[in-house]
Amino acid sequence: MTASRHLRLQQDISIHSVVMADRRVVVFPSSAELGPALAHLVTSRAEKAIASRGRFTLGLSGGSLVSMLGKELLALPELDCSKWLAGFCDERLVPFDDPESTYGLYKSKLFSKVNLPDSGILTIDPSLPVSQCAEDYTRKLKEAFPDDDFPVFDLLLLGMGPDGHTCSLFPDHPLLEETKKIVAPISDSPKPPPQRVTMTFPVVNAARCVAFVSTGGSKAPILKEVLEGREGPAFPAARVVPANGELFWLVDDPAAASLTIQVERLGSGAKLLETFRPCRKNLE
Repeated sequence: MTASRHLRLQQDISIHSVVMADRRVVVFPSSAELGPALAHLVTSRAEKAIASRGRFTLGLSGGSLVSMLGKELLALPELDCSKWLAGFCDERLVPFDDPESTYGLYKSKLFSKVNLPDSGILTIDPSLPVSQCAEDYTRKLKEAFPDDDFPVFDLLLLGMGPDGHTCSLFPDHPLLEETKKIVAPISDSPKPPPQRVTMTFPVVNAARCVAFVSTGGSKAPILKEVLEGREGPAFPAARVVPANGELFWLVDDPAAASLTIQVERLGSGAKLLETFRPCRKNLE
C-alpha cells in the first residue's frame, strides 16, 4: 500500500468513526419493522437505567409515536413500567380530553394498559395560562431531577415535522436560542394549537440517549437536509446533539430515499445492539 493511499484510508476510518460515534442512522424496510426495534430500545434502556439508578426516565413526544409505542410496547409479554418516570418533550395547552392532548392520547393507548403509576407520569396543568404552565412544569421536573441543573433523561423519543421542527421548537423561532429555561412557553406556534410548552435544547441535549423516529416519503427531503446539511441555518432537529449521550435516527426506507450518507440497515426482527460494531453488510 502506498503512503498516500494509507493516509486516505486512515482519514476515511477516522471520519467514519466520528460519524458513527456521534449518531446512528438506522433504516428499516417499513414502520412495521421499525416499531419492534423501537420497543426493544426503550425496554433495553429501561433495564439498564433501573439496574444502575433504580428508575427509568423517559421523555415522550406525540404524533405517530403514540400509536407505535402503544402497539409495540403492549405486545411485549413481560413489560414492567412500575419504575418508569414518563414526561413530555412538549405538550399542547388543551384539556386532557381534547384530541390534541399528547397526554390524553398516551393515557388511552398506553398508560391505562400498563403498570405505570400516576405518580410516574409528569403532566402539565392545562388550566394555567401558558407562561405559568411552563413554570409549573419546570417545577415538577426540578422536583423529579433534584440533582441536575437541567434534567438528564435516560431516553427522549422525538419526532420531526415536515418543516424540521422537533418538540415545539420551530424554525426561526426565538426559543431556539433559549439557554436558561428548562421548559419554555410558546403562544405563537405555527402549527395549531398555538399555545404549548416545550423542553428547551439544553434539556434535550442533556439526555443520555435521544432517538428520533421519522417515517414516510413526505419526510425524505427534510430528512436529507437535517442529516446531510443545508445552506442557511440548521433546522431545529439538526440541533439535537446530546453533549454526553447517544443519538439515534430510526427511519424507514421511504423517509431515507434521498440520503447519500452511510446508514445502518436492519431487517425484520432485528434489534438495535447496545454497542454498534460497523460491518460492511450493515452499511451502504
